[in-house]
Amino acid sequence: MDELYEVYALKYAERNSRTRSDSFLFDANPGAPHPMDYFLWVIRNERRTVVVDTGYDTAEGARRGRPILLDPAQCLTRFGVDPETVETVVVTHLHYDHAGSLDRFDKATFHLQAAEMAYVTGPCMCHDALRMPFTADHVCALIRKVYSGRVVFHEGAGLIAPGIEVHAIGGHTRGLQCVRVRTARGWLVLASDASHFYENYLFGKVFPIVENAQAMLDGFRRLPELASAGDLIVPGHDPLVRQVFPEIAADANGAAVHRLDVAPPMPPDQLLR
Repeated sequence: MDELYEVYALKYAERNSRTRSDSFLFDANPGAPHPMDYFLWVIRNERRTVVVDTGYDTAEGARRGRPILLDPAQCLTRFGVDPETVETVVVTHLHYDHAGSLDRFDKATFHLQAAEMAYVTGPCMCHDALRMPFTADHVCALIRKVYSGRVVFHEGAGLIAPGIEVHAIGGHTRGLQCVRVRTARGWLVLASDASHFYENYLFGKVFPIVENAQAMLDGFRRLPELASAGDLIVPGHDPLVRQVFPEIAADANGAAVHRLDVAPPMPPDQLLR
C-alpha cells in the first residue's frame, strides 16, 4: 500500500530581469517581462523525508550573476529539515540551479537517471551551448558520490519509496526526470524543468534551453497522465505557484514555503486567462 505525503516548495531565489523570450520559443510578445522563481522541494510524512533538488548556493550565484535570497541549506534548516541528516535526495537533472550544494547532504543517497550522468560526462559537453547550464564542480561532486556508493541510477520509471516515483521525461536535458508523489488529494507531479512554467505544458510552449524539442513536447503530454488532476502538476520555476498554493512561511527577503498537497484557492488555468 502506498504511503501518503505532504509536499512543499521552498523558494530560495528569483530572477526578475527576464523577458518572455527567455521562457518561450516563438512567443507572440517576446519583450514582455517574465520573472522566474527558483525552488527546491520537500516530500515528507511520519516515516521519511525526501528532498528533491538542492538548488545553488551563494558562490554559484556570484559566478553567474544570479544572487540568491537564502542559501538552500538554510531554507531546509528553517523548515526543520537538517541537510546533514537527510537520507534521500532526488536530483531531477544536473543543471547548476538544481544540483548545487550536493556536499551539504553527508548521509544522503542520490537518485538520478543514468541518461543524465552519461549526458553530462559525454561528448555533448564539448559544445558551449549545451554545457552552459551545468557546473563542472557539481558533476564532479556527484561522481565522487558514485564512487562512495551513494548514487542510485534509474532508467525510465523508478521507485524511490512507497508512494514516491521518478519518471524520465527528457527534453530540457537528456536525463531529466519528474517526481510523482501520492498525496491525500491523489498523485501530485513535481514537474521540475519538464515544465518550467504552467504555460509550457498547458499550451505546448517550448523552453529555449532544450536538448530535444520532441521529447520536451511529448513530456508536456505525459505530465497530465501522471497526475490525478491538473492542479496537481507543479512546474519548476513559475512564480504563479506562489499564487496557486497557500504560503505557510516567508521572510523579508522573499524566501518562502508553500504547501502543494492541499486544494489550491485558484486553479492555474484561471490565473492564465
